[in-house]
Amino acid sequence: MGYKAAIFDMDGTILDTLEDLTDSVNAALRWAGYPERTLDEVRSFVGNGALKLVERAVPAGTGAADIRRVLDFYRPYYQEHAEEKTRPYPGIPEALSALRAAGVKLAVVSNKPHGATVKLAARYFPGAFDAVLGARDGVPVKPAPDLLEAVMGSLGAAPEETAYIGDSDVDIETAKNTGTACVSVAWGFRSEGFLREHGADLTVRNGEELLAALLA
Repeated sequence: MGYKAAIFDMDGTILDTLEDLTDSVNAALRWAGYPERTLDEVRSFVGNGALKLVERAVPAGTGAADIRRVLDFYRPYYQEHAEEKTRPYPGIPEALSALRAAGVKLAVVSNKPHGATVKLAARYFPGAFDAVLGARDGVPVKPAPDLLEAVMGSLGAAPEETAYIGDSDVDIETAKNTGTACVSVAWGFRSEGFLREHGADLTVRNGEELLAALLA
């Protein structure tokens, strides 16, 4: 039997956001007078929210107050520039439509700031999701279970009825912490080998395999 609910990570899972993330990080680093980062460096930094992204991007030894200054520049800058190069991954819009037609409840849970998460979901997947939740001040981000549990509650879906779909070790750990099934995608910011090394139970390579995993 299939799942009652499918909850998706955003960056690296349904949207390729890496170029806009990199451009925004580098704008913040330039503003602060710090060296810029490459696309692959930023790829390795994402997954734990904006604060961790900035902490990893600034030079080693940067103090907490300076990290906060860079973060305060980065957040509104990214909010303004989040749609310039970002695109859905191939097959994702079609997969979401098929899941909705099959009666599966759909949601997004991301460590991206809540405002940017909502904006991008509405821009690229209008009407596709029953719930969209990003990081908010005072709420632990993934891999803590809080965000995912809140969305499951709003959907009326128990952990055993839910699959969490993501592209990182953070998503694998989040699913374990909430008792949901985990589907790891091989097209995102981490390689399939990396995902398997970090405990992925099921890895899919395209939208067809994703649908088969969720509807079987």
